[in-house]
Amino acid sequence: MKQTVLVTGGAGFIGSHVVDTLLEAGYQVAVVDDLSTGQVENVPARAAFYQLDIRKQGLEEIFQAVQPDYVSHQAARANVRESLEEPVLYADVNLVGSVNLLECCCRYEVKKVVYASTGGAVYGEPERLPVDESHPIRPLDPYGASKHHVEHHLHICRHNSGLQFTTLRYPNVYGPRQDPHGEAGVVAIFASRMLDAQGVTINGSGEQERDFVYVGDVARANLLALRTGKCREYNLGTGLGTSVNQLFQALQKLMDYPQDPQHGPPKPGEVFKTALDSKAARRDLGWTAEVSLEEGLGRTVESFRVGR
Repeated sequence: MKQTVLVTGGAGFIGSHVVDTLLEAGYQVAVVDDLSTGQVENVPARAAFYQLDIRKQGLEEIFQAVQPDYVSHQAARANVRESLEEPVLYADVNLVGSVNLLECCCRYEVKKVVYASTGGAVYGEPERLPVDESHPIRPLDPYGASKHHVEHHLHICRHNSGLQFTTLRYPNVYGPRQDPHGEAGVVAIFASRMLDAQGVTINGSGEQERDFVYVGDVARANLLALRTGKCREYNLGTGLGTSVNQLFQALQKLMDYPQDPQHGPPKPGEVFKTALDSKAARRDLGWTAEVSLEEGLGRTVESFRVGR
């Protein structure tokens, strides 16, 4: 009998790729998503779909119907700037919603939870690069704080109920299906504007650095974590920072974009430079980022072109 994975946020950018990877690996998949940022078109026909906010009581009815063996928790509000404007919303969705989910996991004896956290926001401005999991946790925004609070609740659930978990701290994830108009990353925004022959604005100097990892690599990490991950946190990343200016230049060359960028003021709450040390993920999960930035950008741009 196939084992079942319930994927929260499975209609979203990263979540839908996780769903694809789990189906390809032979799991039965059910998706819970409120479609606040996700698209139902992202959910494969082979996956059961339930439209619901994870804060709602109806979540328990879904657990009763699905009886999941595992839960992949991808659902979250994930916009740093918005979290500074609406910190209560972020605490409600990301923390309260997650606690509601974990209560159901314990009640229905889920074998394991794989939790999508953030390596780009939980550590704050790094004291050292690349950042490993022992780095102090000092988030600069409510989004990072809300994601980290859930990590504590996973340890609480394990201690009190025996719930197994693995937490993945994501880098700056990019790739097909990322929405350039929603909670988007810089790759989706730049690529979309270049395809539309519109101007591109870089916030600040452009010397900000991010650790960019292709979404397919992140989805594969979720599968590995479900199968072999220990009850701990793992960074996902390349260990290398790429500046926003370098990213612009790579996309400009790839897309033959003729315009120079404009520069706007820097955005509050954002880390200036970050890169994540993923040695622990390589050791315990057998995971490394396999898709180079050049190849990943090419795949992303092609998907944007096809989707128009």
